[in-house]
Amino acid sequence: MTALVLDGAAMAREVFAELTARVAALARRGLTPGLATVMVGDNAASRIYLRNKMKACGEVGLHAELHEMPADAREGAVLEKVRSLNANPAIHGMIVQLPLPKGLDAQQILQSIAIGKDVDGFNWANLGALVDGHVSLAPCTPLGVIDMLDRARIAIEGRHAVVIGRSSIVGKPLALMLIARGATVTVCNSKTPDLARFTRSADILVAAAGRARLVTADMVRPGAVVIDVGINRLPDGKLAGDVDYAAVSEVAGAISPVPGGVGRMTVAMLVANTVSAAERSIGK
Repeated sequence: MTALVLDGAAMAREVFAELTARVAALARRGLTPGLATVMVGDNAASRIYLRNKMKACGEVGLHAELHEMPADAREGAVLEKVRSLNANPAIHGMIVQLPLPKGLDAQQILQSIAIGKDVDGFNWANLGALVDGHVSLAPCTPLGVIDMLDRARIAIEGRHAVVIGRSSIVGKPLALMLIARGATVTVCNSKTPDLARFTRSADILVAAAGRARLVTADMVRPGAVVIDVGINRLPDGKLAGDVDYAAVSEVAGAISPVPGGVGRMTVAMLVANTVSAAERSIGK
């Protein structure tokens, strides 16, 4: 068996084409969606990710701003920057790029972003909405996973989904979104005994543990859908996911690659959230 490759790059292009039409409709009403990014310090990986975000915004027709602050910026200065962007009507979405330098309270800063502009979906109000089955501004990676499954016409309702990872950025919100779509969900973590016992029962297996090639072929039920959220830098500088892609591809029914999978969809969902926030700002 050779798995169907879930091409996140191709799916992201579909998303951008759809968003371009929505942005054009807003332009006819005199509105250009605006995304602001606050970056404190100079993290090389973050800068690459930001470059991809800015490029995507330009392709769709969004206004994008990057606000850079020095690594030794005081927390009060970062909070004041966030407050000023909260008050700016030209900015509909805002993110604070993580990780932040040591000494800054990331939670306090993230929670200071206005709920309606929280396009990363990290505000506790937006996360809490998922508990009740409502998706307003959801975290971009889980949203990208759900959209990827939908675009591949992979059924969620009635399936057993196993999520490896319990972070508030991916694992927990994704589990809630899958539950809302009618899946039976198991969430595993680093303390789960006999991880393979759970993964082999999954119809949909999502690996978001941050450990290179954690999921091997013998851990996957034949024909299962495998979504790889992990992005790990190997000693030789190459990127690898949380799934042993070559081996698992021979067992799974469908699989997302790294790179070129969920990462592309994450960027697409950030842009989508910004467009949605702009639409809501005019009651659309």
